[in-house]
Amino acid sequence: MAKAAAASAKKAKAPTKSEILNNIASATDLSRKEVAAVLDALAAEIKKAVSGRGPGAFAIPGLVKITRKQVPARAAQKNVPNPFKPGEFMDRPAKPAYKKIKVQPLKNLKTMV
Repeated sequence: MAKAAAASAKKAKAPTKSEILNNIASATDLSRKEVAAVLDALAAEIKKAVSGRGPGAFAIPGLVKITRKQVPARAAQKNVPNPFKPGEFMDRPAKPAYKKIKVQPLKNLKTMV
């Protein structure tokens, strides 16, 4: 019996965008177009916050915190020990600076799980 429950849990798929819009629309008595407009506005606000001119952080209260982090450039290195083949050396190429997005779950989201 436990195997059947585990197998059905593996087969469960994430809801599609359409399913999410329909579920929120039915729960809030809003039209599907209005819910889509709200989600688009939320995406635009997140984009403004984490873009280069924004503050670099955005929080959806009680769910997640999204932050932008600047990762500095890394210089090239020669004769670095190869972690996969002990005793052998390798060269590491230079890596340019880039931006990284970090999404942290907040307490309410953690308690939902």
